[in-house]
Parts: sequence; structure tokens; C-alpha cells
Amino acid sequence: MSPLLMTASLAITGALILYTIGVFKERADSRLRGIHLAFFWLGLACDTTGTTLMTVIARSSSTAAPAIHGVTGLAAIVLMLFHALWATVVFVQGRNRSERALERERTFHRFSAAVWVVWLVPYVIGMLVGIPAIKLASLPATLASLVVAGIAALVVFRPRRA
Repeated sequence: MSPLLMTASLAITGALILYTIGVFKERADSRLRGIHLAFFWLGLACDTTGTTLMTVIARSSSTAAPAIHGVTGLAAIVLMLFHALWATVVFVQGRNRSERALERERTFHRFSAAVWVVWLVPYVIGMLVGIPAIKLASLPATLASLVVAGIAALVVFRPRRA
């Protein structure tokens, strides 16, 4: 594995770890805190770094990544950026603890988990297509990633027990 590929893989896996911690810590705390913002922004930075490096690798490689991976990856970064920006706005406005701010925060919790589930799709596609031992074609990798994201959504959005 080349140093560039290793760096890109570590950055994207770092994004998975940071984003997962941020989203699920936020859900567990039932309140948006500054530490969650840090995890969101750091996850976005890692994902953007890793994706940029993977793009450089793909452009210099004879085997291009599937188009669906590029499209879903870019969509995920845009969604993560919107998520981090909205988290920042909700956090700043939530300091006054008005009823409107509390409702915005409750809505944000659901959106946050949805962004994480969507982000899993390009991550899993990249993993299934990019790991030589697995090396799935584009369509099976995409379908598998949708199954993984669907299972994650069922777990994340299951009704809470009273």
C-alpha cells in the first residue's frame, strides 16, 4: 500500500470514527454540545482530506473508482458540511434555551443520525471496491452499501423504549 493511499484510508477511517462518536454522543446526551461540534468539524476535515487524496490517487491510476462512489462521496461531503454548519447555528441559538431553540435541537438530533446513515453509503462502497481482498464491482458494492445503511437506519431510528 502506497503512503498516499495509507494516509487517505486513515483519514477516511478517522472521519468514520470521529463522525460516529459525534453523532452518537450527541444522541446519548440529548443535547448539542460544543464537543459534538468539534467531532463533526474534525470528521468533515478528515473526510475531505481523505476524499481529496483518493481523488488524486484515482486520477493517476489506470483503474478508476466507480462513478457512483464519486457522486455519493461528494454528496456526503456536501451533506456533512451542511450538517456541521447547521449544528453550529443550532448550538449558538440554543444557548438561550427558548422553546423554538429546543425544538430546533430535537429536529437536529434526527437529522444528525440521518446524515450519518447516508455517509455510510460511500464509505462502504469505497471499502468494498477498494480493498483488494474484497474488490466487488460497482453494482454489488452499491447494493451492499445500501443494505448496510438500511440496517444502520433500522437500528438508529428504532423507537426508544419508554
